[in-house]
Amino acid sequence: MAQSDNEATQQPDDTGVNDPQVNPPPQGWRPPPRQSLTMIAIGAIALIAILAILYAWNLPPFSGLSESTDNAYVRGKVTIISPQVSGYITEVPVQDFADVKKGQVLATIDSRIYAARVEQAKANLAAQIAALANSQQSQRGREAALSGQGAAIASAQAQLAKAQADMRRANALVADGSISAREHDQTRAALLAAQAAVQQASASRQVGQQDVRSVIVGRSGLEAAVEGAKAQLHLAEIDLANSVIRAPVDGQLSEIGVRNGAYVTAGTQLMFIVPQDIWVIANFKEAQTRQIRPGQRVTFRVDALGGATLTGRVQNLAPAAGSEFSVLKPDNATGNFVKVAQRIAVRIKVDPGQADSKRLRPGMSVEAKIETND
Repeated sequence: MAQSDNEATQQPDDTGVNDPQVNPPPQGWRPPPRQSLTMIAIGAIALIAILAILYAWNLPPFSGLSESTDNAYVRGKVTIISPQVSGYITEVPVQDFADVKKGQVLATIDSRIYAARVEQAKANLAAQIAALANSQQSQRGREAALSGQGAAIASAQAQLAKAQADMRRANALVADGSISAREHDQTRAALLAAQAAVQQASASRQVGQQDVRSVIVGRSGLEAAVEGAKAQLHLAEIDLANSVIRAPVDGQLSEIGVRNGAYVTAGTQLMFIVPQDIWVIANFKEAQTRQIRPGQRVTFRVDALGGATLTGRVQNLAPAAGSEFSVLKPDNATGNFVKVAQRIAVRIKVDPGQADSKRLRPGMSVEAKIETND
């Protein structure tokens, strides 16, 4: 009886279970009604997200407003430091990656040979100058001898006049027998000798004139020899000066590739120097350059600087595609033609006054973006 009483107590009361007024049916959950301001905010956020995606992918309506490429690199005036003379390195007073000023000594070459060549050139120049001075003295001596020959001509002419007078008297005296024929012949022989003496003196004078002229003509060669000796001396001095290798510009050195005691020849690469003047070369596809003009604003991200963004301006465009400057032209005349988009290099000038610009190094990769609507 007790068990039956408990079962009766636990049995639910089914009275009125199906009555909708007593037990109404459950209803589904409904969100609270939203306000119009919230709907507007959600729509604005969605629109901004869509526009951001279109802008990031350069799709309409943002297509054509900018052009970008990751085929861009930092460039600079990297200068190769090489000697102009050969010899053993005696000193390298700089270190790797050091900042140097224009004219600073980078390395020195053993200069004893070049100093000796300078002394030799000086001696040769002195010898040529002495030869030129000797030529001038020789000209003065020949001119003095020429003056003496003029006096000899005058003396011979005087002897000729005397002989002519003696001959006239002898002709008058031999007619009346005052002198013998022998004396007449002696007077005539004296006249002929005087005439020959005049001719000989005149010939000697001409020879003296030619000697003076030859000395003057030869002096031009001696003067040219003096100038040649001066040029040789100047060349030797240049070689001596080139034994000291100096920085051509201000900049930062690369790793030093030479040490004391090394033998170098003309043209050997010792080190590199990189000035602070840098720029960016961006290689755009030919279709991207349609609206690129000098002066347009550029932003570029540098991978080495953690994605730091710098600004610049388009300075100029290359006069031809990069393939035109290659040694082997890509011209294909076999019929197996595949169109390949060519690249046009764009030079970008980095805006001054940017702190991160001092950290740029030639060869760094960048991602450049040109505002073509600027």
